[in-house]
Amino acid sequence: MTRLSHLTLRNFMIALHDLLATTAALFAAFYLRFEGGNDFYDRLPLLLRILPYFLAFSVVVFFIFNLTTTKWRFISLPDAMNIIRVATVLTVALLALDYIFVSPNVRGAFFLGKVTIVLYWFLEISFLSALRMAYRYFRYTRVRRHARTEDAAPTLLIGRAADAEVLLRGIESGAIKRIWPVGVLSPSNSDWGQLIRNVPVLGGIDDIGDVVADFAKRNKPITRMVMTPSAFEPEAHPESVLMRARKLGIIVNRMPSLESGDTPRLTTVAVEDLLLRPSEKIDYARLEALIRGKAVIVTGGGGSIGSEICERVVAFGAARILILENSEPALYAVTESLAAHGADVVIDGRIADIRDRERVMRLMAEFKPDIVFHAAALKHVPILERDWSEGVKTNIFGSINVADAALAAGAEAMVMISTDKAIEPVSMLGLTKRFAEMYCQALDHDIAAAAAGAKPLTRLISVRFGNVLASNGSVVPKFKAQIEAGGPVTVTHPEMIRYFMTIREACDLVITAATHALGTQRSDVSVYVLNMGQPVRIVDLAERMIRLSGLQPGYDIEIVFTGMRPGERLNEILFASEEPTREIGIVGIMAAQPIETPLQTLRKWITALDQAIARDDRSTIRTILKDAVPEFGSTAA
Repeated sequence: MTRLSHLTLRNFMIALHDLLATTAALFAAFYLRFEGGNDFYDRLPLLLRILPYFLAFSVVVFFIFNLTTTKWRFISLPDAMNIIRVATVLTVALLALDYIFVSPNVRGAFFLGKVTIVLYWFLEISFLSALRMAYRYFRYTRVRRHARTEDAAPTLLIGRAADAEVLLRGIESGAIKRIWPVGVLSPSNSDWGQLIRNVPVLGGIDDIGDVVADFAKRNKPITRMVMTPSAFEPEAHPESVLMRARKLGIIVNRMPSLESGDTPRLTTVAVEDLLLRPSEKIDYARLEALIRGKAVIVTGGGGSIGSEICERVVAFGAARILILENSEPALYAVTESLAAHGADVVIDGRIADIRDRERVMRLMAEFKPDIVFHAAALKHVPILERDWSEGVKTNIFGSINVADAALAAGAEAMVMISTDKAIEPVSMLGLTKRFAEMYCQALDHDIAAAAAGAKPLTRLISVRFGNVLASNGSVVPKFKAQIEAGGPVTVTHPEMIRYFMTIREACDLVITAATHALGTQRSDVSVYVLNMGQPVRIVDLAERMIRLSGLQPGYDIEIVFTGMRPGERLNEILFASEEPTREIGIVGIMAAQPIETPLQTLRKWITALDQAIARDDRSTIRTILKDAVPEFGSTAA
């Protein structure tokens, strides 16, 4: 479909306006130059003969520079530059017309002349801009008027000028409603005393109390604050902002980063906004290119990781998505959430346990996926240390079922969500995930070998990352509940350290890893590790969450150390000591190259495991797993 087919009446009216503006600019320049004597009327007939050709050329120029398709209510500096480019092209065209065609062939002398052409350039810019700017100002004032009359809350914006400007644009465009910005507090002293879109920067973040008190004295109480992305940088002391707002009884919202393509909107402040290093830069165009128009299956799609993968797959334009989930409430919740987006994607959800090999094989064969994201797993470390045979059934045999089904259904890729606990595992979670990694790695290796240098039909990869903030069963919701109950907050050990990442970032990097595995160049990488940034002490996390609640650790809320649990270690690691690693050219992701085990050997272990599981022979199960992963140092019994 061509761009011409998208032209509307509005585009036609804009083009008509621009033609009238161009005509007026040309006649005005001509008149100003030749108004004395009879020159104007002597030259007018030739100008009228030239005019239709010039206007026809003008329409082409308008279209090439997108002047007719830009919405006037959003006109900005880039649009003003576009108007200058159009005026310059048309001025050069007049110059060529006068000097090359008209003067030597018609009059024998210059017809328009340099003065007329220079005048035209200035007038053309003015006439094309005037109505656009007037309309932009009309919409701006109308939105501001509505914002003030529709019970808009007087609001302080927290953050640097650049972020505040984006938020103010969102208010002016009507995307953000029911707040009225009365001032900005910036961590950068170079912003102080400045005006941003007519809103003053009243001072620094430490001035919150004074500014709020000043507005209260003037009977204009501030009821809300909006924190922009720069307000969450360490030097801005976001904890201090939240604690002061809580004491002052002010509602606090945040404006998320717009890098992910999110529209300007306000959300509540989540604990993950305050605990992490800046997220990795994600190439969203790359992810959309992978997912758009594809059929995608997500196992465990009702869990915290699985549901976020579903959300991202829908956002990136999948054509069809099938969610496999063994929890009926979780399946209902995720399908309802996805349907609420109103996206043009066919959403289907099925109750299925990945342990049921026949059902998984049948569902995948019927759906014919392009990509499978395998997020279903048992993951709670202490529970699996007690009931570790169940972990074997789900995390090992379930993963084998999903991998085999994806291969049989002709999927381009199966991406297994793994864990940093699979590296030199000391827990049954890590051990079962490492075994599943080994199976996918061996199967991927054999498929590549069978392809004999050609691109393999299916890639099977694993992606490892650490703890995900606010995921089901993680420490963040646990600490929240303990703080709300008045404490104590329980931490296993004062030196316990973990890596953390937001769900959104983890899932986007998982999809990014899939783009690398399916790249045009054959890669022997089948295990990817996400850059988790700096590790966080769990006790520091607990103390910070208590402070964010407006309370003092050790005074309002006690922290109690309960001792390490079975299967835990103090420090998580991202790479094994004997595991080669290398860069793959993608920010935020590294490749791991664990020692490969032949698929034939793995199948022998799998057969023996199956027989031992049927007999509930825990001793044999443990021996087999220890043979498969010699570095395993579990305390499981």
